[in-house]
Amino acid sequence: MNIMDIINKLELNEDEYELYGKDKAKLNINRNESKGKLILVTSTNPTPYGEGKTTLNIGLTDSLNKLGYKTISTLREPSLGPVFGVKGGATGGGKAIVLPQEDINLHFTGDFHAVTSANNLLSAIIDNHIFQGNELGIDKVVFNRCLDINDRALRKVEVQNRTDKFDITPASEIMAILCLSKDINDLKNRLSKIIVGYTKEGDRIYVSDLHCEDALTILLKNAIKPNLVSTLYNNPCIIHGGPFANIAHGCNTIIATKTALSLADFVVTEAGFGSDCGALKFFDIKVRLNDLNPICVVVNTTIKALKYNGNDNLEKGIDNLKFHIENMKKYNDNVIVSLNKFDDDTEEDIEYVKNYCDSLDTKFVISTMYKDGEDGCLDLAKAVVNLENTKHFEAYNLDDDLQTKIEKVCALYNCHNIEYKCLDKIKNIHDKYPICIAKTPMSITDDPKKLGYPTDYTMTVTDVKVQNGAGFIVVYMGNIMTMPGLAKHSKYLDMHI
Repeated sequence: MNIMDIINKLELNEDEYELYGKDKAKLNINRNESKGKLILVTSTNPTPYGEGKTTLNIGLTDSLNKLGYKTISTLREPSLGPVFGVKGGATGGGKAIVLPQEDINLHFTGDFHAVTSANNLLSAIIDNHIFQGNELGIDKVVFNRCLDINDRALRKVEVQNRTDKFDITPASEIMAILCLSKDINDLKNRLSKIIVGYTKEGDRIYVSDLHCEDALTILLKNAIKPNLVSTLYNNPCIIHGGPFANIAHGCNTIIATKTALSLADFVVTEAGFGSDCGALKFFDIKVRLNDLNPICVVVNTTIKALKYNGNDNLEKGIDNLKFHIENMKKYNDNVIVSLNKFDDDTEEDIEYVKNYCDSLDTKFVISTMYKDGEDGCLDLAKAVVNLENTKHFEAYNLDDDLQTKIEKVCALYNCHNIEYKCLDKIKNIHDKYPICIAKTPMSITDDPKKLGYPTDYTMTVTDVKVQNGAGFIVVYMGNIMTMPGLAKHSKYLDMHI
């Protein structure tokens, strides 16, 4: 695919793009008009089989373009952690893919490396400041180094006479800042607000106190520009930013989404993992703070996923779908269930899911984009084109105290029993920010073994952290790690050059 075909299709001016070879480009577009309609793709809880959320995003984009609507897919950039770990790449599958797959899954245009470098430059500056006399009186450092590889050995390291740790790059606050910044000036301002540590008296110390926000911004000056690539059917896809949805807010960049909305009739975006992780944060953080209004929410699922949630029993596992439908209907008028159909799915099982959706007054469609490409999501495409949304739901008010915000989000999980292991810390945080729940994506709860739609359970808040530059508070629930490890049989074993 030649990226100039996409550039010409979008009618871009010469100063609005920079070529990165023949098949990808960086965008530098400043158009304020938002003419497109936004569609959110989310999912039921993920399973070891994979649900195909990204594949659906790409397939729906291709089908809408086939119907004559200028449509752009917006996706997150893959992290090298999952690429070499268990999950693998994130460029779709079958005939619903974005190209060049290998480049996108590996180094792409260097955005992840830029975030990693900026993050670790800041860590080096913090430690250098302490070494050079510690004029600011840093008593406790709260900013971690990062690496975009799953490496459990880095969960605990000794740094300059203190115990520290690495996070994976998608969990870095700088990644979140890149994704939520409106432009390079906003990026610099947000970087300056990062809390790097505390004095003995408990006063916050910021990046601005270290006078290094310009240096960090310089490292990110190209990374802030969205990346343009192509689907298999020569349709535009903007891939930019890559925060995980279990330990971060799980959405592509604001700049990418708004750029796409200025260029297209429809923009298809996604939020990572199930709606309990990505979609809730999409609405509570990204939509709330950026005047976005998706016309509909598409809940992607599979027969295998629903059976998995019921220990191989569809009738038991389908309640997991009910949870996602009910919550998404709080946020949006239009919720559509899209069944990613596999060849071995039986007509009986498909009819059962359809009838179940009918009982919940929810539209049901079958999608076959993996096998049929641009023809595989035509029913879904026809279902979304005339939709409008009037709802504006917020799970909590920004003025609520932190504990109230946590309790209101847990109520969406149908959990009213919360154990706090850091209540004093919670009561001392008064920032009027949205919250970002960090928990397992495998379950509605904070326990990955509780499948389906559990109702009588306890969620445990283990820690909270103010990400002042990103503008949200991370609430850690259950046993959540910000640096994954490789599995015994990871994807790297299957790779050959």
